[in-house]
Amino acid sequence: MNGISEHQLAFLRQFGFDAELQRRWRDDVASGRLAKAANAVKGDLLVPPPLALNELPASASAARRELDRIGRQAIAAGQLGVVVLNGGMATRFGGVVKGVVPVLNPTRSFLGLVVEDLRAIEQATGGRVPLFLMNSFATDVATKAHFAQHGHFGADPARIHHFTQFVALRMTKQGELFLLANGEASPYGPGHGDFPAAFRCNGTLQRFLASGGRYLLVRNVDNLGARVDPVILGHHIQSQCDATVELAPKHPQDVGGSPFSYQGRTQLIEQIRFPEGFDASIVDVFNTNTLTFTAKALDRDFDLGWYYVEKSVEDRKAVQVEHLIGELTAHLPTNFLRVPRTGRDTRFLPIKAPSDLQSAHAEIVALYDTPPEG
Repeated sequence: MNGISEHQLAFLRQFGFDAELQRRWRDDVASGRLAKAANAVKGDLLVPPPLALNELPASASAARRELDRIGRQAIAAGQLGVVVLNGGMATRFGGVVKGVVPVLNPTRSFLGLVVEDLRAIEQATGGRVPLFLMNSFATDVATKAHFAQHGHFGADPARIHHFTQFVALRMTKQGELFLLANGEASPYGPGHGDFPAAFRCNGTLQRFLASGGRYLLVRNVDNLGARVDPVILGHHIQSQCDATVELAPKHPQDVGGSPFSYQGRTQLIEQIRFPEGFDASIVDVFNTNTLTFTAKALDRDFDLGWYYVEKSVEDRKAVQVEHLIGELTAHLPTNFLRVPRTGRDTRFLPIKAPSDLQSAHAEIVALYDTPPEG
């Protein structure tokens, strides 16, 4: 492509750079087919019908115990894998890859706590839970070095698998390549919608299925509440759906998508797709970006939409084109599940900035260092 050096093009190709797709985006941005206004849905977003959003049974109920039994049985049989969305551009923590940042002490980083959680559930069930990390070109080297430096946090390194999301190039508002001050094109990861294709195209999905894997918990690296819970897994299995989406109570300041009835089905619609002036408060929960999938349902192509996003890069406006993992709910039978947001059972404790580590310290300690009651 014009404007890309052979050296940079060779680098990009390591991460699945699609030059033809980039050319198509260039034309679509230049013509206005890809634009902020074009992101919006083309029909009405309605409140989901009654019973479309499910609740967990009460803590001490027989139904809750049954879900726990189902989930533990699947984990014991080696049917669960965990995928951590560990991509992006490593910019929110001052240029440091977030997953390697210490949370409770120097060895208990975001990624270290993920492994700690898996080792605890393995000890409790006797199962083995492989860990898959979807890194980006910006996080891959530092992430692998972090695991090596800490001896994989005591886990079997054969059960820790790294794969990378794809890469694309930022553009100007006119569709031309956005060039950095050094004259190089500006690469980025085009969103967590990369997960199903990236996990499948290098054979990782097929190897997981061949090893007896059936279910995948997919979570953000910075959501410290998204731990393995046999009850959640049991609910997914019992639902007989291909996907389960965890939904947290919505607070007024929350930014994110929610489930709506759209085009005849309940599906996640992210905020970037809301029409101008839309009142999203008609739904009182929002997407935590923690999902459980029946793995075999991911062994296909998905036609996910591409959306226009503006970012500030070197104090200038740049255009990115991204896709969204939540849009899989438009293609797969989905179980929408309300989960707790507060207390010891919280499923949603995101850490988006370094200051959050301090403000949420007591909650983090309660989750990871306080023995369970009873």
